[in-house]
Amino acid sequence: MIASEDEARAYVARLSDRFALDRLDMLVRDLSAENQRQNLIARATLPMVWQRHIADSAQLLELCEPCDGPWLDLGSGAGFPGLVIAAMRPDLSVVLVESRRRRIEWLEATIANLGLENCRVEGQRLENVTPFEARIISARAFAPLDRLLTLSAPFSTSSTHWVLPKGRSAAHEVAGLPKNRRAMFHVEQSVTDPEAGIVVGRGEWSAKA
Repeated sequence: MIASEDEARAYVARLSDRFALDRLDMLVRDLSAENQRQNLIARATLPMVWQRHIADSAQLLELCEPCDGPWLDLGSGAGFPGLVIAAMRPDLSVVLVESRRRRIEWLEATIANLGLENCRVEGQRLENVTPFEARIISARAFAPLDRLLTLSAPFSTSSTHWVLPKGRSAAHEVAGLPKNRRAMFHVEQSVTDPEAGIVVGRGEWSAKA
């Protein structure tokens, strides 16, 4: 279990190269500055940003092997996990979905500052995004699991990986899915929070199921 900023940085370094770490350092710097203008993350988490946000996002890469794109990140907000994934894996096509104007501006500016040619923002509600076949779907604090799956169903295929950080509610939300679909998913322990779980699954979700 990651318990410090040094441990979090070392964990991310194991999954990255030095160029990715340089990009993530820039992301942390820009995030700290922008957080003075808009509340991207809780101020109390800034001193532990690598543990609470960077490593917390990076761990998803270990739960979706093989990781290839396109990667669809729902409700990207401050950029977690989508921006972190794009910064770590420039070979992946990453699509960030965010409907709030100031968050869209932040994401687009950061993508440009970090030179992330593999990443783009869909600045609208997910319901209005033209569906495409996503190999990986992630979401952090986007919606309850059943609604999240229904909204993102048009983007899923039989080979889609789902990696959905859900905190303490992970097991409860999986248990609340229709019985015939529940087996698609299981819960993995977060490496950054002993009380948090990540809903992991593979397959196509049908909104009519």
